[in-house]
Amino acid sequence: MYGIINKAIEELVLHNFNEELWEKIKKRANVDEEFFISSSPYDDDITYNLAIAISEELNVPLSNVLNDFGEWWILKTGKEKYGYLLSSGGDNFKGFLLNLPNFHNAVMMYYPNLTPPEFKISDVEDSSLHLHYFSQRKGLKDFVYGLMTGLAKFFEVNTVKVEHIDSLDESRTHEVFKISW
Repeated sequence: MYGIINKAIEELVLHNFNEELWEKIKKRANVDEEFFISSSPYDDDITYNLAIAISEELNVPLSNVLNDFGEWWILKTGKEKYGYLLSSGGDNFKGFLLNLPNFHNAVMMYYPNLTPPEFKISDVEDSSLHLHYFSQRKGLKDFVYGLMTGLAKFFEVNTVKVEHIDSLDESRTHEVFKISW
């Protein structure tokens, strides 16, 4: 993953806690990077190890860490650093979700070596749809929950329900979420 991901994790910890806790998390995760360079690629294990270390250090489930980070990614990192990309994705929550399958094409202009997830949309209704999430990276479904709730807040949608309706397993190639608003 690119350094911007790890940098955003650091910013989340520093915003909610302090430098001392961040240093403990890095030590627990065996991360000796002084700082992360946003545009540089890093091994995925660094990101996973940081999330696990946060979970252990705070004694909270990893799912909570990933969910909170997903929201943070949209509301803080995405909004502040890529607000124009978020805004160009659609005029409202539904419009953005419908355009989500094409979103990473624009992001790859900034990060050419990106291995992004793939999204597909189905079962579109007036106030719901199914989001199909394909990724080479396993274990990030809770991050997707956070992304969806973060996007709802970004687009000022008061009520959103993210329901995981189909899991990745031997017979399935991806996760499916029903998003209702």
